[in-house]
Amino acid sequence: QVQLVESGGGLVQAGGSLRLSCAASGRTFSSYTIGWFRQTPGKEREFVIAISWFDGRTFYADSVKGRFTISRDNAKNTVLLQMNSLKPEDTAVYYCAAKNAPFSTGNVAAPNDYGYWGQGTQVTVSS
Repeated sequence: QVQLVESGGGLVQAGGSLRLSCAASGRTFSSYTIGWFRQTPGKEREFVIAISWFDGRTFYADSVKGRFTISRDNAKNTVLLQMNSLKPEDTAVYYCAAKNAPFSTGNVAAPNDYGYWGQGTQVTVSS
């Protein structure tokens, strides 16, 4: 059973940085795509960023390009989301998600493509 556990959320001032971690367990993830999504009350879950575990290819939402980066630590089965230059509009619950498919399959930015989700971690950016 795939398990995803996020950590690293918190409160930060605008312009600050946070690093989120997604610890994955239960499978060998070499064929998986890992994505981060975020959600605020009353809104749909929004794609943020994704990485191919196999070759490290990445895909970013326009809203975070130049500010967020994603990486993976194969030895620790962990995906990291480094968030810099945070803005109040980045405030949301951030979710880690996994799908057992390569980057080229389906829509990497579509929440419905992902079969496994973490519990979420709150990120709050104050102005």
